[in-house]
Amino acid sequence: MGDDQSFDFSILERIGAPFRHFDAGEKIFLEEDAANAMYMVRSGRVDVITYGTVLENVRSGGIFGEMALIDDEPRSAAAIASEPTEVVAIDKPTFLAVVRDDPQFALMVMSLLAIRLRRMNKQI
Repeated sequence: MGDDQSFDFSILERIGAPFRHFDAGEKIFLEEDAANAMYMVRSGRVDVITYGTVLENVRSGGIFGEMALIDDEPRSAAAIASEPTEVVAIDKPTFLAVVRDDPQFALMVMSLLAIRLRRMNKQI
């Protein structure tokens, strides 16, 4: 998911998912933090970083931190707002509610995971 795919944020607003604002340079989460939600960028840009390397720039409509919904492990990377950014936090109950409302959302998340896994495989 990224700039080329649109997402109807009204679904998240309707079910009361919390929106959060971050200033440029502000941390959203750090590596090894406890994880209980994924995030979707409503506006701005987020850098996903590990060991000082930017793994991905996530823009409006993009998601990050989705592994939190799959395993209960600590964060494997950090997420930092690279410009003024608004995100929506999506915990497991919210994710399930969105999927009930828009089943394609689950496929978009799985597609993103597959893309990221394929990219990592090429780097090995």
